[in-house]
Amino acid sequence: MLLTIQTHADERLKPFLGAPAFDKKRLFDDQRYPNVVVSRRGTVLAVWGNSGVVVRRSEDGGQTWEAPITIAEEGYHGGGTIADPNTGDILVFVEDRQPPAPLTLYRSQDDGQSWNAAPITIQPDAQGNVPSMHMNEHGITLTRPPHRGRLIRASRFYAVRNGQETWPEQYTNAIYSDDGGRTWQTSAPFPEKGTGEAALVELSDGSLYYNSRMHWPKGPKNRRRRDASSVDGGASWKNWRIIDALPDGDQGRAYGCMGGLTRIPTTQQDILIFSNLDTDAAHRERVTVWASFDGGDTWPIKRLVDPGRSGYSSLVAGRANTSTEGWIYLHYEHDPFKGAHLARFNLSWLLEGELTGDGNVPDLQTAHP
Repeated sequence: MLLTIQTHADERLKPFLGAPAFDKKRLFDDQRYPNVVVSRRGTVLAVWGNSGVVVRRSEDGGQTWEAPITIAEEGYHGGGTIADPNTGDILVFVEDRQPPAPLTLYRSQDDGQSWNAAPITIQPDAQGNVPSMHMNEHGITLTRPPHRGRLIRASRFYAVRNGQETWPEQYTNAIYSDDGGRTWQTSAPFPEKGTGEAALVELSDGSLYYNSRMHWPKGPKNRRRRDASSVDGGASWKNWRIIDALPDGDQGRAYGCMGGLTRIPTTQQDILIFSNLDTDAAHRERVTVWASFDGGDTWPIKRLVDPGRSGYSSLVAGRANTSTEGWIYLHYEHDPFKGAHLARFNLSWLLEGELTGDGNVPDLQTAHP
């Protein structure tokens, strides 16, 4: 039985409740590197690929999917895909090869149906380091002043190259743009080195919550995720901590895994959904989702999505007044790393999961009879 506390939920939460619902579909049969976003029109866009980058579109909330559309014939998907609700533009970042490598930004202005390379400028951080894009959760558009309209996505500094000797010097960070993605500033580093591959969301008070993989096997509690916050629109990060409740990939080896993160689009409550692997094996399997009801302070419930081999994952919540409303979408590597599935579920389905002992689960159903 769920441990419950009474809470008040706003009206935007209602569509995510109701009868538990879950289904999944196979979207790709080769390659790697998932992101998933929902466009302003409510189209689900699953971005994919490490030998050329493609996207599949669903205009009916994820029931059916169009054939893959090529974004870039060659290159690595760099993560950080952004669906800007203000302009309707979709931004996809592609690096020429295994990073650090030259970058191309592709922009779609027709809901993901066609793509064009667009020039951008990325300013280095205060240490003079230009970040790589690979491989992070999708980006977001900030909704609250004073940075309303800002585009921001997680990024990372690889040092000279992505080799074991440089892992202690690598760090995750973010890039942000106030002109629609044409010029980008680079944030201060995440406060802990050895990190890489991250995710971020905006909370109801306008602060940002940042959740990162640990990319260095010798880091403290290296099998656990990290988080931090920002109160300046993502320019800097503070109050970092190790999240004991969240595993960072398979626990049978000392190396993390890219995870997904999204916020249910309510007005007041900060309900976050996180995805990663939940296994003691020495290989990647058992992709699972967790829920937080207090902006990432605690993670009291989780539910297994797929018991089989799985890897990197990406999450997004549906958009109000579209066919995606009420759904949470999970795009994850499968088979192992030879394709991808797209699962969709609602919050009621996750609430039937397993208690973790880390905090309490609000009685959301009672708040919405």
